[in-house]
Amino acid sequence: MKPLEGFDFPALRELLGTLKADGWLLYDFHGINPAATRVLGINGMGTRRFFVLLPRAGAPVAIAHRIELASFEGFPGEVRPYAAWSELHERLRALVGGKTVAMEISHDDAVPYLDRVPHGVIELIEGFGTKVVSSGTLVSRFAARWSPSELAGHRRAAEALAEIAVETLRWAGAQLAAGKEVRETAMQARVMEAFGRASLVTDHPPIVGFQANAANPHYDPRPGADRRLVAGDVLLLDLWAGPALGTVFADQTWMGYAGNMPGAEERKIWETVRSARDAAVNLLKERWAMRQPVTGASLDDAARGVIRAAGYGEFFVHRTGHSIDRDLHGSGPHLDNFETADERMLIPGVGFSVEPGIYLPGRLGMRTEINVYLGDAGPEVTPSRPQQDLLLV
Repeated sequence: MKPLEGFDFPALRELLGTLKADGWLLYDFHGINPAATRVLGINGMGTRRFFVLLPRAGAPVAIAHRIELASFEGFPGEVRPYAAWSELHERLRALVGGKTVAMEISHDDAVPYLDRVPHGVIELIEGFGTKVVSSGTLVSRFAARWSPSELAGHRRAAEALAEIAVETLRWAGAQLAAGKEVRETAMQARVMEAFGRASLVTDHPPIVGFQANAANPHYDPRPGADRRLVAGDVLLLDLWAGPALGTVFADQTWMGYAGNMPGAEERKIWETVRSARDAAVNLLKERWAMRQPVTGASLDDAARGVIRAAGYGEFFVHRTGHSIDRDLHGSGPHLDNFETADERMLIPGVGFSVEPGIYLPGRLGMRTEINVYLGDAGPEVTPSRPQQDLLLV
């Protein structure tokens, strides 16, 4: 595949007009800006800096080091080589001096996943009399959207993950009922074996937390230090996988209870996180049906409002959801008005998680997590049958 093959230049020009920018200046060095390589569709060693200007008028221009020109074979525009830093600066000045360009920055670090260009590079560009604006809307449109094949792979992975999660939680309950020892790491291993049978891959074993360990959102059990399941424990299983590395994963969290009748507190917490999840999805569906714009921040507010009204606001300590693209935590809009203020619009083609949680330190934690793909016809929730009730195992 050639660089920028199939790229929608008319759509880019329209968005650049909205931003009042002369072009989108893409920069990368050692893979620090995945948006740049995804948009360009290039592969290579990446040991030297490159810049590519996608202008509002005219053909693209690339500035690339002489020893890495192979990455730009078939580039649909001019490639200007450099070797010495002085050559790089001269070519940059000639290319962007006095213009307004969009780059992967986030003012006041409002969205860290968008801040991909080092401060020194911005200083260099601005030193040419160039104005730099945020490319957030461009990243959402051209880097974060899923391809049809990625959507198909995600759907398959989502249904498989749901089956694996339910089977694993039920297995743990059956083992406990039979008087056998069940440890968090054993559940991890069982999930990983199931991934292999389902031809799924992941970059890390799942999060498995029993009772108090479930109150740590990023708990990572270790052999010899993990917890043994006992009657009355809640079980948190957070698992993510996809058809291949570097493609769109599915990411889910399922909850179980080791017993026949959870207590009033467990029931209330579960119903609260489920209602918060559904509040975010319902608001998205309502806004979409009315053709009203919606941001990730507003969906975070909706979910967080449910948890706050139930009296657990201080125990919901992370954002409601994250962008999913070729990175599990992607560069597109996040459901966040808590850790950051993500005011980017949710647009067709992007996907994200919805995962509110309540964590009572030293006692228990619960989270429910689904994924949403925002298609042209509206939001699509995966898996097709999200968890509705606490799974009694």
